[in-house]
Amino acid sequence: MPEIIYVILSFGLSLLIAVRSIPTIISVAHQKHLFDEPNGRSAATQVVPTLGGIAIFLGFALSVTIAGNGFVMPGLKYILAAVTIMFFVGLKDDILTVSPWKKLIAQLGSAFMLIVLADIRFTNLHGFMGVHEISYPVSMLLSGFVMIVFINAFNLIDGIDGLASGISIIAAGVFGVWFYLAGHIEYTILAFSLIGALSGFFYFNVYGKKNKIFMGDTGSLILGTIMSVLVIQFNELNIIQTRPFAIASAPAVSFGILIYPLFDTIRVFAIRMYQGRSPFSPDKNHIHHRLLALGMSHKQATFTLLAVSALYVVPVFLLQGLGIWGLMAVNLAFAMGSVMLLGRHIQIKQLIRKDDPFQQILIPRRNERLIDMPGLERQDKKPAAVRRGLVRALSQLDKISFW
Repeated sequence: MPEIIYVILSFGLSLLIAVRSIPTIISVAHQKHLFDEPNGRSAATQVVPTLGGIAIFLGFALSVTIAGNGFVMPGLKYILAAVTIMFFVGLKDDILTVSPWKKLIAQLGSAFMLIVLADIRFTNLHGFMGVHEISYPVSMLLSGFVMIVFINAFNLIDGIDGLASGISIIAAGVFGVWFYLAGHIEYTILAFSLIGALSGFFYFNVYGKKNKIFMGDTGSLILGTIMSVLVIQFNELNIIQTRPFAIASAPAVSFGILIYPLFDTIRVFAIRMYQGRSPFSPDKNHIHHRLLALGMSHKQATFTLLAVSALYVVPVFLLQGLGIWGLMAVNLAFAMGSVMLLGRHIQIKQLIRKDDPFQQILIPRRNERLIDMPGLERQDKKPAAVRRGLVRALSQLDKISFW
């Protein structure tokens, strides 16, 4: 049977399992009152079941086991074991609560299993800072650090509908296509099993009304674990540049593919530590929160970030010849420039609203409708106020920090 059939099977089977299981999970969650309460980290405004990660886990695990049967996938049982650990930790956190330190210990245990037992780890830095092969202890530390960063990055961006799942679909799709072209069918099946399960979840999460569901920590911890495996293997399989479809500057390319979750995590951690707070303390400083502050809906903010992330993949691959340092500079310049422009736009809007009452009508807050706002009938009497408010806003831009 052609290998592509197994890839299609992995996607279709995981999609089917997710789609069929989510309505049942939602029904049970409503009966048992297992809901997500709006908090300082999430942008949710209503109670919604948080057990979507169960469907993602079932779809992924069963699909990989069935579709991947017959293909040699080194360490598959340990990959599934590590994902299972994260599944149960996330499930307990969604239903009860798990302290951050206990979650970190579980993440370290999962990373240890992947590194030591499955031998999924970095062995080469691709010439970054003049270093190629690295020793086993350094490999363990670096790989463990990267896995922990990925697990927490996907946990942190799971704040608005469809964002974490959408970013994962894009990244897993890029890695999955490359694995297939390069002849690594086992990791292609791994990637497309994840895509299928996430696609089913994405529909209910973004477009569900009566059947809306969140992935919760159950899902986000699973995503980070699987994505870390795909990223490490993508880098390892590109060490030898003479292989077909070899990618130069693989570390910088993989960073560019996942630029939103990685850069946003680094950014909010830096802000929190600068403010003297724990890097894991909840707030609404994420980029998706900034988009909501502009008046975007969850769908608009999500699809804006997904579109930018998907389109940015093209220049990342085209500029791989710049080398790791050159491409990382491009990645950081793009990310920092985008955040600064977003911050500038937000501050202009806020200053206009503050300085000119009339602009509070023209630029309503999120979820406000123009027809519900008092004074709308007077909008044709204050054109001068509009101009004065805009001038004052522009004149104060140089006094504002946009981070």
